[in-house]
Amino acid sequence: MSIDSQTAVVRRFNRSYTQRIGVLEDSFLGMGAPLGTMRLLFEIGTHAGTVADLRDRTGLDSGYVSRQLRRLTEDGLVSLTSDPADRRRRLVELTPLGRARWDELEARSAERARALLDPLTERQRDRLARALAEADLLVRSALVTFETVDPLSDGARAAVEQYVAELATFFPFDPGEPSEEDAAEFRPPSGRFVLAVDDGAPVACGGLRDLGDGVAEIKRMWVHPGWRGAGLASRLLRHLERTAADTGHTAVRLDTNENLKSAIAMYDHAGYHRIARYNDNPDATHFFEKPLT
Repeated sequence: MSIDSQTAVVRRFNRSYTQRIGVLEDSFLGMGAPLGTMRLLFEIGTHAGTVADLRDRTGLDSGYVSRQLRRLTEDGLVSLTSDPADRRRRLVELTPLGRARWDELEARSAERARALLDPLTERQRDRLARALAEADLLVRSALVTFETVDPLSDGARAAVEQYVAELATFFPFDPGEPSEEDAAEFRPPSGRFVLAVDDGAPVACGGLRDLGDGVAEIKRMWVHPGWRGAGLASRLLRHLERTAADTGHTAVRLDTNENLKSAIAMYDHAGYHRIARYNDNPDATHFFEKPLT
């Protein structure tokens, strides 16, 4: 199927689906407000936090979020208060009336979804559910972006903690607490730490550090298990390679453990060739290098 045909399929699905779930209605699901307002109500009820967190999760413009929050506040559905830990930040949460509206929104959303499923057989429902789950993963994976962050930032720490915990299920692995000295290797000008976040939570990370002689090393590359199978790991690897090239490196190296079969297969497929041991990492059994063009 050509890219034009694929594009046409996506557009046709978008038109059909948005019409059937009520996105085009001025009053979404009969709730008396458009989809954008109800979406914010849903997000606040699901993840109470700061206004900044809300903007980050939804990816919405600051002015738009402010206008919608003003409407929700005037309707008595949301309350805004100063964060005791930092008076510059505002906390947003549902009022009791807002919680009741959130419950109603959940019930109506579930009802609309069941109405879409009811005409189908059980086999067709399973098929549709699997297809939508895969489509959701692929779309989110395609839209997630990579950002360079400080390796000791909260997001980077959270991602590395999950990376360490996962490796420990394959072999004894305990690198200890990250230190300022260790973090300095992953900061500009020679190093970088890259993070991908979705719905406010880290879903992938990877670091680059300079080995000298034009060679960068890829470290701490991790993708959340729930995001695997959608190509995010390959996207992250390519992004790290481009970042290494942009910072003047002519080759990248990495090491891995023999138990990480999927990672080894990905490196082989991505054009890495195996080389002799180049470091003293006791957990590494396989060593790779790739020239950058």
